[in-house]
Amino acid sequence: MYHTLVKRRALQSFGHLNRGDYETVLKSISPSITHTFSGHHALGGTRHSIGAMRQWFQRLFRLSPGLAFEIQNVAVSGWPWNTTIAVEWIDRATPADGSDYVNEGVHVIKMRWGKVVYLHAYLDTALTVAMCERLTAYGMAEAAAPPIED
Repeated sequence: MYHTLVKRRALQSFGHLNRGDYETVLKSISPSITHTFSGHHALGGTRHSIGAMRQWFQRLFRLSPGLAFEIQNVAVSGWPWNTTIAVEWIDRATPADGSDYVNEGVHVIKMRWGKVVYLHAYLDTALTVAMCERLTAYGMAEAAAPPIED
């Protein structure tokens, strides 16, 4: 039963992201978060605070408006004091330059007592780098900005 509830909550969180509602997602984040988005680009790096995550989400949605996740699979293991969730997805967006962006990957999420304490996004970073390079050439300076880290 617990795993079913966690899976439902994970799906709801991605539903919120599909609507651009990262603030609801941030309510489930622990103040002692470790959030890593793989790669060396404007969206890459590691954050350790909700404030930095908020800035990262703001940048994510500016660079890839209309971002939407299609969930392929969700796996849950563990108990309330140490839960691991793996979410396999395909995401799509139409960046400001009008190009198509499609990527696929997995989020590995760890929760303790209902709060996310660890989130690592594994994806094809070459596709994200290429999107950032196209957006930089298009005139979006933020696409070439250093990662938001703290």
